[in-house]
Amino acid sequence: MNSTIVSILLGIGGMFGWGIYDFLGGVFAKQIGSFKSLFWSQLAGLISICLLAIILKPSVNIPVLVIILSPLAAILYSAGYLFFFKGFEIGNVSIIAATMNLWTVFTMLFAFIFMGQRLSATQTLGVVMIIFGTTLASLNWSEIRNQGFQLSVGVKEAIFGAFFFGVFWNVSEIISEKIDWLITTLFIKLGIILFLLIFSLLSKQKIGLAKTSTKTKYIILLMGVIEAGAVALVNYGLTIGDAILITPIASALSIVTITLAIIFLKDKVTKIQGLGIVTAIVGIIVTAL
Repeated sequence: MNSTIVSILLGIGGMFGWGIYDFLGGVFAKQIGSFKSLFWSQLAGLISICLLAIILKPSVNIPVLVIILSPLAAILYSAGYLFFFKGFEIGNVSIIAATMNLWTVFTMLFAFIFMGQRLSATQTLGVVMIIFGTTLASLNWSEIRNQGFQLSVGVKEAIFGAFFFGVFWNVSEIISEKIDWLITTLFIKLGIILFLLIFSLLSKQKIGLAKTSTKTKYIILLMGVIEAGAVALVNYGLTIGDAILITPIASALSIVTITLAIIFLKDKVTKIQGLGIVTAIVGIIVTAL
């Protein structure tokens, strides 16, 4: 099968995996807190990747550059999701999901500046649509009419998360091109857990789930497995394609997240915000053309 088609299919797999993970993350961030939801789901993801590595037994040959970049990638990914989940915890899931689309723009921008990858005219149009749509979706228009410019609750956190995520995927592409995609995922997951443990100690974040229902625990574990699968698929895609093609497709995850939020959470968005969400999603699709 053509490598481009395979890359697109892997990007779609990442889209559905992250879309479901972000929706569930939004739900449980509100119930048990953003940090607990992130930590335990990522730990479940690490365990699932370890089991997969035991089964597939990938070759391990780690260059010095990978040893240097892996901790950086783990910190960037952790920081991105800490901000995303905080945005989900305090804000509207649909609006936060739309704002997260900016990570595509950051990824493509850094790929353009630092990695020499280039956009077509169509992809440039898509990026503009993402920025415009995200702007429409992330602003609190009723407050603007009454009091002036104001972001919707949680949007600031989502923008910070998008920045860290955008940098992460360029670093992850460098790592994936140097070593096996599964080892890349394993290294990053391990780094994420170590970073979150250190962060919890320094910030005195509680991570216990003693008072959490068994059903919630199982769903959080399932979240981690789904997200780990999405990361593994996209990392594999990066070994045969470019971030500038794969990440825009995967970032259409907001289609999944927003649809689930509207159906199950009955999220409310204004007509202008709805137009922004649709525009950003169409922009993501256009960047993949």
